[in-house]
Amino acid sequence: MAAATSCRRVALGGLAVGGGAAARWRRRLLLPPDGCVVRPAPARGATAEPAPCRPVTVEVGGRKMELSSGKLARFADGSAVVQLGDTAVMVTAVSKTKPSASQFMPLVVDYRQKAAAAGRIPTNYLRRELGSTDKEILTSRVIDRSIRPLFPVGYFYDTQILCNLLAVDGVNDPDVLAINGASAALALSDIPWNGPIGAVRVGLVDGETIINPTRKQMSSSALNLVVAGAPQNQVVMLEATAENILQQDFCHAIKVGVKHTQQIIQGIQQLVKERGVVKRTVQKLFVAPEEIVECAKKLAFNKIYAVFTDSSHDKISRDEAINKIRLETEEQLKEKFPEAEPYEIMESFNVVSKDIFRNLVLNEYRRCDGRDLTSLRDIKCEVNMFKMLHGSALFQRGQTQVLCTVTFDSIESSVKSDLISTAVSGIKDKNFMLHYEFPPYATNEIGKVTGMNRRELGHGALAERALKPIIPQDFPFTIRVTSEVLESNGSSSMASACGGSLALMDAGVPVSSAVAGVAIGLITKCSLEKGDIEDYRLLTDILGIEDYYGDMDFKMAGTSKGITALQVDLKLPGIPIKIVMEAIQQATAAKKEILQIMNQTLAKPRPNRKESGPVVETIHVPLSKRLRFIGPGAYNLKKLQAQTGVTVSHLDEETYSVFAPTPSAMHEAREFIREICKDDQEVNLEFGAVYTATITEIRDSGVMVKLYPNMTPVLLHNSQLDQRKIKHPSALGLEVGQEIQVKYFGRDPTDGRMRLSRKILQSPATTVLKTLTDKNSIVLGGAVPQSSTSSQ
Repeated sequence: MAAATSCRRVALGGLAVGGGAAARWRRRLLLPPDGCVVRPAPARGATAEPAPCRPVTVEVGGRKMELSSGKLARFADGSAVVQLGDTAVMVTAVSKTKPSASQFMPLVVDYRQKAAAAGRIPTNYLRRELGSTDKEILTSRVIDRSIRPLFPVGYFYDTQILCNLLAVDGVNDPDVLAINGASAALALSDIPWNGPIGAVRVGLVDGETIINPTRKQMSSSALNLVVAGAPQNQVVMLEATAENILQQDFCHAIKVGVKHTQQIIQGIQQLVKERGVVKRTVQKLFVAPEEIVECAKKLAFNKIYAVFTDSSHDKISRDEAINKIRLETEEQLKEKFPEAEPYEIMESFNVVSKDIFRNLVLNEYRRCDGRDLTSLRDIKCEVNMFKMLHGSALFQRGQTQVLCTVTFDSIESSVKSDLISTAVSGIKDKNFMLHYEFPPYATNEIGKVTGMNRRELGHGALAERALKPIIPQDFPFTIRVTSEVLESNGSSSMASACGGSLALMDAGVPVSSAVAGVAIGLITKCSLEKGDIEDYRLLTDILGIEDYYGDMDFKMAGTSKGITALQVDLKLPGIPIKIVMEAIQQATAAKKEILQIMNQTLAKPRPNRKESGPVVETIHVPLSKRLRFIGPGAYNLKKLQAQTGVTVSHLDEETYSVFAPTPSAMHEAREFIREICKDDQEVNLEFGAVYTATITEIRDSGVMVKLYPNMTPVLLHNSQLDQRKIKHPSALGLEVGQEIQVKYFGRDPTDGRMRLSRKILQSPATTVLKTLTDKNSIVLGGAVPQSSTSSQ
């Protein structure tokens, strides 16, 4: 009994029910005596340690996905492990019990690729995982967008979701598993969350939809669609890249994906039921008090209504007018409610403004800029903005203005993926990239111009996915499109897709078709009892304020025939598939209208690239000339690249590719190559013939000889000078300028060096043959000649 007692944990100050006391208990934990078993601490507010839940296996797309909890990371509020094949991801969820000072939902999602999970060691100098990669950030954003809409309104408590890759088999991608893991971790925790959700990836191979395809199947798939669904076949999040697939195929894939998410949701619900999860009671939800909202409505309704119905306002003047009304109303509210918190005053005004704005759309079919629900803003396009650029375009849609430029560079400039990203996510090198920039002046603000943030990375990735399917696979350059947002009032990422398409055609890239993109918004009216959507309006080409006050940001891009990219962000805990289908139809009609306007500026790619653009030529270098072309220690190549700015790439054994940023640089490179190879005039030598060689230099290892005047000297090694073993040529009395007889044995097949021997001539005499044939030189451009070895 004493021994058993000694093995128990000792906590100073006792254990009280509640988050703060539990945290203190954890910090003050004393280690037990040697030989005692340490049992895990109970969860916040728990009286006993929860037993591990029995794993739940869900069959998704004919393959088994396993969901488990209760074994790993038990100090977290919620923890779950999701496994598909041999790929396993652990996701934890922790939320503070004290509210944050933020006036929004402070949710942080971190998805990290672990090298150990793929059986590799990081290749950086510290040999450990450092900063986040683009893939990690983009996956974190997808998880965030899937779970954020299901948190209660006004839940302003710091919450963190961490996704830890346990094992990666190289067959199943872990990103979709991480979404399901985040859903399970939140559902199994006491954190208030209106889940669960389920997520699947949908592929399209040979016209057949595949659920959670393997990495090999994805390599031949025309569709990469991630669907996050809620109970009752609701859609929460969509993210897709498509090879210009038809609308009906795309819609079918969404329906199939949502159907399969329901099986995962049922599996998570089963885990929750077995665990008996009870959600915590939060201190406070930050919502506006009803009486303050009513007072704000009486004070400001008419003023706000007048601003929102005045279509002469632009973004700046409308914001200034609303802010003026806000300041006046908040002062009056503070006088009437002196004990109210600042947030309650501000949020009350926001609630009134939002209701007025939404009711105008729902009840009067009116938008604040005077358009009807399906109209586009005025669109203007320009191309060839600056002659020195390889390609450029300015795309203006309303008050959203984007300048896109295209730059060509050598294939060596393609994005090189690190070993870990390749092993974990299957990401390979890419020779097309789009970089999105959103400076503060685009919204009349001041801010630091630092590195790329998560928002810019996400918007750029969406526009890049929209354009990538139209880029030819065999294009000889690496393409970089930059999209700089000069003015922003909604849907700058879709404007980047439109401007990028025009800039690519202006640069002469033989794209298969033009691409246009548009954003669709949603305003809904929900029933107070059930929370179901009673009525809704879809808005084409939304403004920034319509995105802010609306329920959905639905971005779709594609060609006149099909869809290339889709991204759906919701503020609701789910919408019916019917609304998604209508949004796709409305976006398709708007996309065709935008393409017609773009085609009036530039309907097809320019037949030729600009004169100021880069040039690529192929150089054929016979093996016998390779050493002269490259130079000792690659001296000639380094000098060529430093002096002319060209990039030389080794394609195969005898072929090099020369990339020049301008035609003048290529001209300089040609002259340089001709200069270093000007005495490269070699007669064809007969194998086995004897020639007279002139000694040009005496070395410790042998003598340098020439067979003809303009020949590059070659080494005749000591071992080939005489039948006797010598350590220095001076032992034979050889001198510079002396002529000796040598026998020619062709060239070394590995490095092209000439093989000569004097020793062999000390045997019986050999007939001297001198056969002069055509010159064999380095060839610049044109057709690649046949093998360069001498006749043997």
